[in-house]
Amino acid sequence: MTVVLSPQRLAGIRVRPRSVVVGAATVAAILTLAVLSLGWGTYFVAPDAVIRALLGSGTPLDTTVVVGWRLPRVLAAVTLGALLAIAGALFQTVTRNPLASPDILGLSNGAFIGMLVTLVLVSSSWQARAAGALVGCLAASLVIWLLAYRGGLQGFRLIVVGIGVSAMLASFNTWMLLQVELETAMFASAWGHGSLNGVTGDALGGVLLCAAPVALAAFALVPSLRQLELGDDLATATGVRPHLVRSVALLIGVVLVAAATAIAGPIAFVALAAPQMARRLARSPSLSLTLSGWSGRWCCWHPTPSRSTCCRSPFPSASSPSRWAARTSSS
Repeated sequence: MTVVLSPQRLAGIRVRPRSVVVGAATVAAILTLAVLSLGWGTYFVAPDAVIRALLGSGTPLDTTVVVGWRLPRVLAAVTLGALLAIAGALFQTVTRNPLASPDILGLSNGAFIGMLVTLVLVSSSWQARAAGALVGCLAASLVIWLLAYRGGLQGFRLIVVGIGVSAMLASFNTWMLLQVELETAMFASAWGHGSLNGVTGDALGGVLLCAAPVALAAFALVPSLRQLELGDDLATATGVRPHLVRSVALLIGVVLVAAATAIAGPIAFVALAAPQMARRLARSPSLSLTLSGWSGRWCCWHPTPSRSTCCRSPFPSASSPSRWAARTSSS
């Protein structure tokens, strides 16, 4: 006997049973990995001790290791992966192309330029680097938008222009690294490869506080994006303004990418792969922002388990480039 799960409606919202099953399985897998990652490292903490530490009833050492040192990186993997995946889903929905992702379009390189300029001319604090990454990402997106706009935004033209701008920005990044001091270049290179090692709770909380309303705005835009999938003519007939919706969706995606990049540096592959993985697992006709976010949490997990050690991270969190150079030279 074959059981067919058909889409149902819950409180006016269309729910696909397979999507619910995939989402529940992904949540369970992420929670399991979170507990294991919080305990895995040079100083091993058993899963039951991890839970006690999270509840506030663990030993002082276990609480320090789990909550003070490892929890920020686990939370960063979960939250930043979701931001990147949601941004990737927005880009791919607007352009109707699975290759559209921030790292391919050059937004990550733009954020890198902004961070490097801020690091050299302003300050090395995480607040300054976050602001510089945001400005650089927005500037890169503006250049791409101006070059690709011809009476409207077409997905293929946007991707081609983005690839060209990305190549130019990557070359400019290399030139800048050759011009700055060695300590600054080493620090910027480490940040430019993307890592969760230097994430701190203060920096993560500050950036997520700004990114959360933007992420909610992305979900509010979903009905209009679904109308765009039917074509511009039909979407216009139903009251949707295609050009405005695409521009707002791309702007939201840029801000989410800038927020994630400001914390962990440019992280490739997540925004590209997570939406397509979620779509194929759920077998849904369109990209789901919710499932993409959970899939992004899974994809962004790889930097966390083996590096969640009891010791402090080898990468400085909000320290100066000179401390990074001193650590490198002494190792």
